[in-house]
Amino acid sequence: MVDALPVIDQERCTSCGLCIDICPDRILAADAGGIPAVTADSCMGCGHCAAVCPAEAVSMSGLITDFELINVSAPLASASRENLETGPLLHLMRSRRSCRAFKPDHVKLSLLTDLARIGTTAPSGTNCQGWQFILLPERRDVLALGELTAQFYRRLNRRAANPMYRLAARLFYGGRLENYYHRYYRTVKKGLADWYEKGRDRLFHGAPAAIVVAADSSSSCPGEDALLATQNMLLAAESMGIATCLIGFVVEAAKHDQKIAELLRLGSSETIYSVIGCGYAVHSFKRYAGRKAVSPRIVTIEQSERYVTSDKKAVK
Repeated sequence: MVDALPVIDQERCTSCGLCIDICPDRILAADAGGIPAVTADSCMGCGHCAAVCPAEAVSMSGLITDFELINVSAPLASASRENLETGPLLHLMRSRRSCRAFKPDHVKLSLLTDLARIGTTAPSGTNCQGWQFILLPERRDVLALGELTAQFYRRLNRRAANPMYRLAARLFYGGRLENYYHRYYRTVKKGLADWYEKGRDRLFHGAPAAIVVAADSSSSCPGEDALLATQNMLLAAESMGIATCLIGFVVEAAKHDQKIAELLRLGSSETIYSVIGCGYAVHSFKRYAGRKAVSPRIVTIEQSERYVTSDKKAVK
């Protein structure tokens, strides 16, 4: 919910009713004169009413439409989809690759700021927009987060290497530690050796900057919101020439180590859902990478008594 409610300019309003039809909260209704009126004291703030109005008679004081991007010129004159093409969008999606070899070149803070603002173009459950973006603009910031993450996995590996500890963990916490031992222990052990003994960064792959995407756990679906914003940022970064890589090990470490939350100044209700390493790639790809073939599952629901409801009979 947002603090502001829709404001209807009665002189501009043509009583077309589009804002009433499109409102997902159903807080608009026509008055005796046919002019839309607000019937509630709260609003989810989606802004659809203002966006659909042909007469520009609806406004939302609590929302912004100009992102004020620093490095990107964003056309704001029209929201028309007439000139959008699937081909260029698909090319962008297929061109984006995870980078695991970054140049040391600095990424401008303004670029990271633009990416965070672009992330807010994603949808969110009930339009709560409960995400938070933490920018780590310097390599030393990335290394500080990497060090806490390495410390967490060093402790975890010590426990996982002990068969008695794994057995006890299975009895009390299920098979997660056993699964970690078989799937990740050796890879993490090598990565820790590189980190501590060789000074080689196998966690962030040398990324000079990072963006941490968190969300308010009180939101209706914070994880989905954060990941949708993350995808928008990944694609935008690709179009801006910035290479990216999702660093999942940090996300997992942050679930169990409060020091990471303290380092990033997270609020008490904020949870990290993605960490994006950002920089410029050492390597350039010459062609698209392949993908597994997919066969969509087609389900046709039969209209039977078992599933179809009516006024007289409930679902069995």
